[in-house]
Amino acid sequence: GYCVPLSDTQFALMGLNFDFSPLDVHAHGYISTNDLNELFKVANLPLPGYRVREIVDELSKTMDTNQDGKITFDEFAEVFHGLKSSEVAKTFRKAINKKEGLCAVAGTSEQSGTQHSYSEEEKVAFVNWINKALEKDQDCKHILPMDPSSDDLFTAMGDGIILCKMINLSVPDTIDERTINKKKLTPFTIQENLNLALNSASAIGCHVVNIGAEDLKEGRQHLVLGLLWQVIKIGLLADIEISRNEALIALLRDGESLEDLMKVSPEELLLRWANYHLGEASCPKINNFSSDIKDSKAYYNLLNQVAPKGDEDDIPPIAIDMSGLREKDDLKRAESMLEQADRLGCRQFVMPTDVVRGNPKLNLAFVANLFNKYPALKKPENQDIDWSSIEGETREERTFRNWMNSLGVSPRVNHLYVDLDDALIIFQLYEKINVPVDWDKVNKPPYPKLGSNMKKLENCNYAVELGKKEAKFSLVGVAGQDLNEGNRTLTLALLWQLMRRYTLNILEDLGDGQKVNDDTIVTWVNQMLTQAEKKNISGFKDGSISTSLPVLDLIDAIQPGSIRYELVKIEDLTDEEKLNNAKYAISMARKIGARVYALPEDLVEVKPKMVMTVFACLMARGMKRV
Repeated sequence: GYCVPLSDTQFALMGLNFDFSPLDVHAHGYISTNDLNELFKVANLPLPGYRVREIVDELSKTMDTNQDGKITFDEFAEVFHGLKSSEVAKTFRKAINKKEGLCAVAGTSEQSGTQHSYSEEEKVAFVNWINKALEKDQDCKHILPMDPSSDDLFTAMGDGIILCKMINLSVPDTIDERTINKKKLTPFTIQENLNLALNSASAIGCHVVNIGAEDLKEGRQHLVLGLLWQVIKIGLLADIEISRNEALIALLRDGESLEDLMKVSPEELLLRWANYHLGEASCPKINNFSSDIKDSKAYYNLLNQVAPKGDEDDIPPIAIDMSGLREKDDLKRAESMLEQADRLGCRQFVMPTDVVRGNPKLNLAFVANLFNKYPALKKPENQDIDWSSIEGETREERTFRNWMNSLGVSPRVNHLYVDLDDALIIFQLYEKINVPVDWDKVNKPPYPKLGSNMKKLENCNYAVELGKKEAKFSLVGVAGQDLNEGNRTLTLALLWQLMRRYTLNILEDLGDGQKVNDDTIVTWVNQMLTQAEKKNISGFKDGSISTSLPVLDLIDAIQPGSIRYELVKIEDLTDEEKLNNAKYAISMARKIGARVYALPEDLVEVKPKMVMTVFACLMARGMKRV
């Protein structure tokens, strides 16, 4: 984690934004067109794949004169300027003059002299957050508290325990604690913990395709921070969702329906929440958690609004001292404001400098944490609201959503049906299952104000056509309109076939391209079970699957001795015991290296589709042994 001087090119690239993320820059002063996608993300301008492809084509025609797939920094900067407004171009120039808080670390990728950078501020913020979150956890005593000014974090993440614990804090019950190796760790048991952590992170919707256990073991800074941020953010934003927090309905605007509000992303809702309170205090509203909060004034007013007033019996009032608002110096004002946040127990994620510089990631985290502790919203009483229409997503919907997000679709899917209404996510999934998409036929955002739905509908029609003709899916009775309108049953029918094909493709790649279907999987499972002298299954609807024993037996057949049968209830199971077995089975599958998306309840209820994916993922893991 030492700091080294950056080359001009690298420095200029880092200067593109305040949020210094992982980035490969070749020592020769160019990047390859394949890296463009990452680069736009780093420059705080994440673009969907098709836009990047359009830009690559454009670049190849206009700038990459020798067609060698390499783009110089100047070429990139020119495109970047073209993409963002002149306002952002100003920030861009200003940003290039700032270089604090950026550590470059020599990397070990194929290109000679690759460097990765990571943000010192993020490291400090995450260390403090983890120290606090896990301070009472006995299993972490050997590594906590970490020193934020050192590189403790990167070594501490190396045995997988902290990562498993943080995943469970973000999405409780994801990992069965019985499966985490905690005592007398060896390279093998550490590897298992890291498999468990990565496959579980994937199951809660983290994009982990480019991160392996080795990266965590070696403490590769930018990958560790990238993964931690995804895990922490999922936890921070989990409750900013109407079905989990009905008081958010107070944020409805005039003329807006409940349905409109349910389409809003958690980040947007958070901004609305802040503005709702600023409005109540007759203060100016903010448009972001970066440039608009740098002077700490909005934060002061927000803290003052949400602090307990003493009108609830068991919560004593906390009066915010507003005198720091008169402070002339931004940095000192930020420090005074954070001292007040500390009185609410909410001094987290940001240092005064992060506020003054407007670090978007850390400020989002600061506000989300404040919301989770002090939402200060009342559920509206007299409004004409159909409360029954507020239902959370089903388990199946959540599984599909997490699966898509783990594959890195862009933008992130927050609400299953709403976010698919223009089919752009579906096209990205087709590409993941090797179904070619003709992007010239696709309408891309921003859509015109008038007729935007027509453009989206055309996309949905093309998506259904691809499914029928190219993917050879069974989509009887499914039309583009069903996707566009978010018809649940028919949308799920398409998503299931995408997930199924994705899973089968993995098996076919491992098995030299031989066709795989349900029967192939059942046959393989039974061969393994027979060799291990265990009971066979009749198929994915077999009632014995509700005990999870066939899954546990298969795991033990793939990795002999891995299942601790003394933890497993074998006969006369109650529902609770079935669920306990299932939690153990799903976590054990992930621990031996199977990327399982299904949930324990899917086994207990013997949901044949999800059961199929569990056995398919285990089969993939079993075939990798060779």
